[in-house]
Amino acid sequence: MKTFLTTTALVAAFAAPALAEIKIGASLSSTGPAAFLGDPELKTLEMLVEDLNAKGGINGEEVSLIAYDDNGDPNKARTFATRLVEDDEVVAIIGGTTTGTTMSILAVAEDAEIPFISLAGAIDIISPVKPYTFKTPHTDRMACQKIFEDMQKRGIAKIGMISGTDGFGASMQAQCKAVAGDYGIEILADETYDPKDADMTAQLTKIKGVEGVQAILNPGFGQGPSIVTRNVKQLAIDLPFYQSHGVASDGFIELAGADAAEGVRLPGTALLVADLLAADDPQKPVVDAYKAMFEEKTGTPVGTFGGYANDAFLIMTDAIARAGSAEPAAIRDAIEATTGLAGTTGVYSFTAEDHLGLDLSAFRMLEIKGGKWTLVQ
Repeated sequence: MKTFLTTTALVAAFAAPALAEIKIGASLSSTGPAAFLGDPELKTLEMLVEDLNAKGGINGEEVSLIAYDDNGDPNKARTFATRLVEDDEVVAIIGGTTTGTTMSILAVAEDAEIPFISLAGAIDIISPVKPYTFKTPHTDRMACQKIFEDMQKRGIAKIGMISGTDGFGASMQAQCKAVAGDYGIEILADETYDPKDADMTAQLTKIKGVEGVQAILNPGFGQGPSIVTRNVKQLAIDLPFYQSHGVASDGFIELAGADAAEGVRLPGTALLVADLLAADDPQKPVVDAYKAMFEEKTGTPVGTFGGYANDAFLIMTDAIARAGSAEPAAIRDAIEATTGLAGTTGVYSFTAEDHLGLDLSAFRMLEIKGGKWTLVQ
């Protein structure tokens, strides 16, 4: 049976106000050299927005995601951030897949006083503290500290370092140098490579030739670290080998090859070892839920980088709900007041002096064994 609306009903239907909408913006590197980071981040945000709206949104209001692909280009990221603020009129921004794009977005967000949660690693993003900028990944300084803690336990005091010259690699190199002395670590060799380099055997041969080197550390992200890992194997360098959290994904093992990656250690998140978490681990429910949802939705393994986006969305939407407002200033204040919020990366507690909200206990020291991530005990 067909149903017809009266003229009065039609007028009322068209005159009814549109459903309230909370606009959240994103500038991500979903294509380009950082796509292995940005693609799962975008898929995660799209998935979470769909799921949240299906459950009724935030306080009855739907969330709209307006996302742009900056291709890893800081200039494009700045352009898109400006568009999100001025044209799209978003109330908050999530993104900045890389440190370079983050710094561009950050400048726009701070000027416009729009809350921004970055998905990149460099400590410069949140130190010194900027009023409207937060981040979800551990800092590169924390990664250095976690690695040096593990080296201390293994009796390692003298190392060689080979770092990428990209924004993340250069920043972590500097941070490792800054804290090495605190752990009694001496850097005997200090080499670098361009992210576009296809072979690093020359630099590694120099490190191999330095007497006294007990381990190698490779601050970097992207394809560079996988090449370094293969080169270490090719040169038969039999030393403990550490990577950064910038390559904490199954994709790194695939690019480097399980044989070459065997024994590599790095600080990572609970997400990579979900099946190994204790039943009473406060992160386990969040990790399990995100892993199940992402893998069912995409048909691909979950990874650290999508987890950063998951946590950013969780922090942002939790803050909007608690604020009871979609005003940027109210959202910012609510984010800063977040305490004990479990995510895939750690348990977040922000303060006016700390816009990361994580400590070293959020990092898990991982080792690759048999092509799989394992927990270092």
